Amino acid sequence: MEAGVLKKELARLCKPVLDNITSTERGIELHIKLGKLIQELDEEHLISLQNIVKSFLKKMLDNEASDIDLGGPGCDGKIWYRIYGDKNPDDRSLNLPLEYTNVLLHSILLPSQRTKIIEERNLDFSYSLELSNGKEQRFRANMYFDLEHLALNMRKIDNTIRPFKGLGVHTEVAKALSLKYYKYGLTLITGITGSGKSSTLDTIIDANNRTVESHIVIIASPVELIHKPLKSVVRHREVGRDVTSFKDGAIQALRQDPDIIVIGELRDPETIMTSLEITDSGHKTFGTLHTSSAMESIERILGEVPTEEQNRVRTRLADVLTCVISQKLVPSLDGKRVLAKEVLIANTPVKAAIRNDNVGEIYQMLMEGSEKGMNTMEQDLKKLYEASKISKENAINYANNKTKMVQLLSDINY
Repeated sequence: MEAGVLKKELARLCKPVLDNITSTERGIELHIKLGKLIQELDEEHLISLQNIVKSFLKKMLDNEASDIDLGGPGCDGKIWYRIYGDKNPDDRSLNLPLEYTNVLLHSILLPSQRTKIIEERNLDFSYSLELSNGKEQRFRANMYFDLEHLALNMRKIDNTIRPFKGLGVHTEVAKALSLKYYKYGLTLITGITGSGKSSTLDTIIDANNRTVESHIVIIASPVELIHKPLKSVVRHREVGRDVTSFKDGAIQALRQDPDIIVIGELRDPETIMTSLEITDSGHKTFGTLHTSSAMESIERILGEVPTEEQNRVRTRLADVLTCVISQKLVPSLDGKRVLAKEVLIANTPVKAAIRNDNVGEIYQMLMEGSEKGMNTMEQDLKKLYEASKISKENAINYANNKTKMVQLLSDINY
């Protein structure tokens, strides 16, 4: 739909709502009223508004974009897409008024979701788009306020689970990730937002689902990819919809006869402590953290608890930690992105370093642990550069230890 046609259609659809809004109404009161007015629209009118949002999502799929952003002053009236890492407006001539995007975004919310965003000023939810082939595409969505106006980011959830071999992990690491070989223990998948943590976690869940007869409980906010039960029973519990919090979901899972518990995000001290406790009780646990290295992940967990509790937590973490995979998506020479990862196996020396508060020693263990499948981020970036998959500049830019990266690259002889 061309920019001019889109604005005319939106003006027509928004008019019945906006005609009932006065110039003095603003802030949360404005959004409470907008919500009520939109709930009063007839079904056909509401579907027409929702179809405009769906048209943006369909274009997102056509563009092979990973994310879409719209609404709020920060988008300047435009629809933005992230394509292979770069975010740009789809049409620079587009200039949608904030009143229109407020109505559009309200139209895709359920009444319960609207209540939550009014109360908490932020909402995580999942959204589904029916495709012409009868399948559906799911999105992870976050709606929030930008200078008193609604704003939205949606990220496409990859419907295709990557094969486990695609992770390129050592045999020892593969065993650590499998319930068949390790019946309990905590595995952390870490990285910044947009680093592919969810995709890696889904690959690991799928591998267990295909090979082990078990019960897998997934607690997520929101639930992204839906795993069809194969050899395992697979439960999906969405925070805010099926359970009130990650912590509650983890505690409740203990009464549901689980073998594997997946905690979508270890985002607060209570959830972190709960994950350690449920793993210590003899379960295999997976979780994610927003950290860029294995050492930072360990330090983050220890730093989240009071000083007087750290010795106890340090001992417990040393007892239960199995594996840490810290990853980044690095721009590749073919214009796409490639996975780079740091892998730590919690063997006896690593556990001793954690227990004795010598986390700084772990980097050297990573450097020298290739026989057990361990490597630093810098070693993996060097391997990708040697394979002509990434540039030297990006190898350095994405390294955690840039001095070490430069040193490793200087050792390459051509």
